[in-house]
Amino acid sequence: MIPLLSQYFRMKVNDMARKETPLMQQYNKVKAAHPEAVLLFRVGDFYETFGEDAVRAAEVLNIVLTKRGNGSASEIELAGFPHHSLDSYLPKLVRAGLKVAVCDQLEDPKLAKGIVKRGVTELVTPGVAFHDQVLESRTNNFLAAVHLTKKGCGVAFLDVSTGDFHVGSGEVGWVDKLFEAHGPSEILYARPQERDVRALFDLKGLGTRLEDWVFGLDYATEQIQEVYGAANLKGMGLHDDPLATTAAGALIHYLKSTKNDRFGHLGAIRFLREAGSLWLDRFTIRNLEILAPSHPDGKSLVSILDRTCSTMGARCLRRWLVMPLADRVRMERRHDAVQALTDGLDLRESLRTQFKKAGDMERLVSKASTGRIQPRELAMLRQSLHVVHHVAEAAAGVDALVPFLERLSPCNDLLAQLERELVEEPAVSVAKGAVIAAGVDADLDELRDLQQNAQQALDSICARETERTGIPSLKIAFNNVFGYYLEVRNAHKDKVPEEWIRKQTLTQAERYITEELKVLEAKILDANERAESLEMQCYRRLVEAAAGETRALQGNAQTVAALDVLAGFAELGSAWNYARPALSEAHGISITAGRHPVIEQVLPAGEQYVANDVQLDPSTQQILMITGPNMAGKSALLRQTALIALLAQTGSFVPADAAEIGILDRIFTRVGASDNISSGESTFMVEMNETSLILNNLTARSLVLLDEIGRGTSTYDGVSIAWAIAEHLHEHPQFRPLTLFATHYHELNEMQNLFERIRNANVSVREVDGSIVFLRKLLEGGSNHSFGIHVARLAGMPRSLTHRAEEVLAQLEASRGGADVPVEARPKLAVAEAAPAGYGENSEGMQLSFFQLDDPVLAQVRDTILSINIDHLTPVEALLKLHEIRKAVGGS
Repeated sequence: MIPLLSQYFRMKVNDMARKETPLMQQYNKVKAAHPEAVLLFRVGDFYETFGEDAVRAAEVLNIVLTKRGNGSASEIELAGFPHHSLDSYLPKLVRAGLKVAVCDQLEDPKLAKGIVKRGVTELVTPGVAFHDQVLESRTNNFLAAVHLTKKGCGVAFLDVSTGDFHVGSGEVGWVDKLFEAHGPSEILYARPQERDVRALFDLKGLGTRLEDWVFGLDYATEQIQEVYGAANLKGMGLHDDPLATTAAGALIHYLKSTKNDRFGHLGAIRFLREAGSLWLDRFTIRNLEILAPSHPDGKSLVSILDRTCSTMGARCLRRWLVMPLADRVRMERRHDAVQALTDGLDLRESLRTQFKKAGDMERLVSKASTGRIQPRELAMLRQSLHVVHHVAEAAAGVDALVPFLERLSPCNDLLAQLERELVEEPAVSVAKGAVIAAGVDADLDELRDLQQNAQQALDSICARETERTGIPSLKIAFNNVFGYYLEVRNAHKDKVPEEWIRKQTLTQAERYITEELKVLEAKILDANERAESLEMQCYRRLVEAAAGETRALQGNAQTVAALDVLAGFAELGSAWNYARPALSEAHGISITAGRHPVIEQVLPAGEQYVANDVQLDPSTQQILMITGPNMAGKSALLRQTALIALLAQTGSFVPADAAEIGILDRIFTRVGASDNISSGESTFMVEMNETSLILNNLTARSLVLLDEIGRGTSTYDGVSIAWAIAEHLHEHPQFRPLTLFATHYHELNEMQNLFERIRNANVSVREVDGSIVFLRKLLEGGSNHSFGIHVARLAGMPRSLTHRAEEVLAQLEASRGGADVPVEARPKLAVAEAAPAGYGENSEGMQLSFFQLDDPVLAQVRDTILSINIDHLTPVEALLKLHEIRKAVGGS
């Protein structure tokens, strides 16, 4: 039976193959080579998609989905769009996370014998794109590769649109930070490692599987040596880092597989080392809202800081913010430059004016190096070189800016060639108009003269025939079907001479040709084709000249980007009265009148931000325990302290009257409440995971921000955990991380009396006529009131609800304070808060009491339980004892 079925299916397949048209056979062959990509198949003047590709394309592009061969065995879905709309539709597909293979006609259909040859000319993926419509101008578009081993993790990042190439290796936590910092659009990994990679890193659905042999060290080494023309990897610093080498090689392999085989624009491979920057993990980047706000209506730090005038500067700013410096010399160099630009208003304005004129040199250079640059983009590159000259002249006499000018190159030969050979305002493409200036090529000039004379000849024919025939509206036009023709309105067609040959009838007119027109047309078309070919040759020489200066142009782009960021820092600091921070090798933070850089800029008009002082010192005030009511500003205080330190190490001035920052190597935050439903993790589990990451990665120069630790569980558990975490940070055997600890657990105020480097502080409020006023001022000492009911009233809770809450609160506070409150008057749902009484009284450590020992009833219950001999208690006796305890606490 089985052999018969097999034979049947083979017959059906062969039958279907016979029914396939040659076009579909060609399509299926190309599609088989790119099964994971949406294949745009050029057919005449359209790009067509078939089958599942057509279904996806129709959905993403909102175009009509049809079928070919309805009801037949070869029925297939079909969707397409005009070829000239590629630049509109391709970005939409890529932004939807799809890979797109563009299959073009490789020969002129008029000259083809049989079916036109076709092949994939470009493979565009989320991480491999040069199209301006695909790329975000103010952010990098990184492609990443990750390689996991038992010894560690290797990672590589490449932005093919700019040539930035970064590699690194280390523990998973460090690599995860690099992913968050770079925000790759696509991540490559070995197919067998997919489960582990997805479990360890947040890929956001951007993963691409490659065969495991691609991640072989020998193969990766060959790929890198071939691209960089190196005999070995020693000169590149990769020879002793096999993990980073493997990841970098996988990136190069993938570029080749996507038809990107021109690598001249790839920059030198730069190492990302843990010791070279301030470590911000992904939770910190998210919690501090550095790149994106937590809420749709919020503002991110980068959106507030970004005063850059160029897209290069905007990308540079984002890189600086997520990877701040840990090198004092480099930080102070940036501060010196910001100081010079702050003091020199005229210089700053002059430079910013030039930055606005600069094109996106990083991406223009990459396009030139890969042969993708268009004439108008080449003109923008020329203008950018003029900007470089003006910047060099303006900044040359400023000592603080000189270190940033070292990589500037005038590229005088290239600039002169572009000035001489490229017209002032070139056409969009060579085929759309003039690009090469007169005098560059004698043959091209001669052909252009012929073209101009041809137009005069056409005008002469039109004038002569108008006079001869008496047709006043006669005109000569051109189309690809008939070539040049004479068009006559119907009102005058009776005047048409007999020798004119009619070619087309329209609603309002008729079109004719003459023998004279056809002879002139042949001369014109021949001149046009030859001129276009010569102009293309000249243009390619210009592009090659620009590509030959790739390294110098990239250095110019990076210099202009850095100066743009520094000038933006000066502009921001001048507008908002930022102060230059003092950097110290000693560990500690001292901030005078610090402000939150984002909140102060989004306050309603006329409302002043309340500034606060913060002092942290590993010797005397390592941990600041901050209490205070909801909405008083505890969380803002924590965040602003971290942001001030981060800005100082980025190179910016800071929102404060004064600040001294002991250089940090890590900032950790645990703020906010969230859960991870998709992974089955509760709010409390997420909180504990993030806190665990902090405690396991502490260093001697860490800043830790903890906001409301323990609130995701019961009061007893929450107090216990919060106390234990604070104690762990204080008693750590190796490090004394600076810590800001905001909490509602007033019991933690007791820690100041037990631990020498813990200090209490509170964000003050004032109660007036039953209402509270938030003063938002940090004061010494702890707070014993959360004012939660007041906040509920402000939120619009029903008055009856808040009134009842006040009654319950009064009863609970009276009960805790030892007042004789009758049992029957107590709330049905009692909430007891744990107190750390008795800590340090015995060698067993802290014991949080389950009972309020000042309540005689509970003391009696305790004595009863302790007197029971559980080992000799029968089940019946246990029930009787339980009944007895129940009666004691008021049960029936």
